[in-house]
Amino acid sequence: MGSKQKCAICSTEVEMVFNPMKEWSIDGVLCGDCYSKKLGEFYPGDHIRVNKKED
Repeated sequence: MGSKQKCAICSTEVEMVFNPMKEWSIDGVLCGDCYSKKLGEFYPGDHIRVNKKED
C-alpha cells in the first residue's frame, strides 16, 4: 500500500495516525507522542488516561 505517513512535527513514521485539532494549524498527521504533547499544551493540567481495551 505504499510508504507510511510521517509525523508533521517530528517526521517519524506514524504507526497509528492521529489527526491534529483545527486550532493547532498543523497540516498532516501526528504520531502518538506528538499528539499527546500538543494535547497537553492545549489542555494544561493533570490528565487521567483510560485504556478502554483493558476494561
